[in-house]
Amino acid sequence: MDPLSSVLHKPTAEDDKYSRGVVGFVTGSSEYPGAAILGVTAAMRTGVGMVRYLGPESVGRMLLEVRPEVVLQPGRVQAWVVGSGITGDSQGEQSAHVQSVLGLEGYAVIDAGALDLANFNSIKATAILTPHAGELARLLARLGDARSREEIETKAVESAVLASKLTGQVVLLKGNVTTVADPAGNHWQTPPANPALATAGSGDVLAGVIGALIAGNHTELALGQVSLAQLALAGAMLHARAGAEAAKSGPVVGLDIAESMRKVIGDILD
Repeated sequence: MDPLSSVLHKPTAEDDKYSRGVVGFVTGSSEYPGAAILGVTAAMRTGVGMVRYLGPESVGRMLLEVRPEVVLQPGRVQAWVVGSGITGDSQGEQSAHVQSVLGLEGYAVIDAGALDLANFNSIKATAILTPHAGELARLLARLGDARSREEIETKAVESAVLASKLTGQVVLLKGNVTTVADPAGNHWQTPPANPALATAGSGDVLAGVIGALIAGNHTELALGQVSLAQLALAGAMLHARAGAEAAKSGPVVGLDIAESMRKVIGDILD
C-alpha cells in the first residue's frame, strides 16, 4: 500500500461537502491574482469538498471564471491557506484578512507574504509555515537570528528546526530537498524532487495541497491520529509526484502541477 494513502480519503455514501473538508483561502492580490487560481485549483484536485475565498472582488471574479465551484462568502472552514500572492504591506485589504484569520483558533498554512505579517507571539492559529530559503532568512532575522539565504540552504535542517522552535509552529522549508520540522525538534526530509518543480507558482500549488490535506484530515487531527508535520511532509511528497507526472509530457508551469494532482491521487487511491 502506498504510504500516502493514509492521508487521502475516497468519498463515501455518508460524506457531504463539509465532512470531506472545507479550505478557506486568503491569497492573491491585484498584483498577483494568479496565486489564488493556482492554490485553489490544487486544493480542489487534492480532493476537498468545498473551497471558500476571501479577497479583492477583481480576483474573485477572475477565480470564478476558472473555478466556478468556489464560494466567495465566509463560513465554515477547517483549514486556511494565507499569504500566497500577497505582499507584506500591513495596510492592504488582504493583510487585514490574514490577521483576522490567524487570530482564530484552528489550522492554517502560512505562505509567502503572510510570513512577514504574522505575529507568532499572538496568533491563535496552529500552522504550517511554508517559506523558501529567502523568506526564512527574513523571518529568522525578524525573530532575532539573522543568517543568510546561503547559510539556510547549506544548513536546512538546523534552520528549519530553529524556526519551528522560535515560532512554535511546523516549518516546511522548500527546496529541491524539502525539510519539515516541528517545535519538538523532530525533522524529516524528502528525496530530491524533479527540477521541473522550479517554476513560478509551484509554491502556491504546494500551499493549496497542504491546506486540502489538513481540511481532509480534520477529524484525524482532532483525534491525534495524524500530525501537522506528517501532513506537511505528505503534501511535499504529493507535490513532487505531481511535478514529475506533469513533466512526462513536456515543460511544466504551475497550473500543470495542480492539474496533475488529480491523476497522482487517483493512482494512489485506485
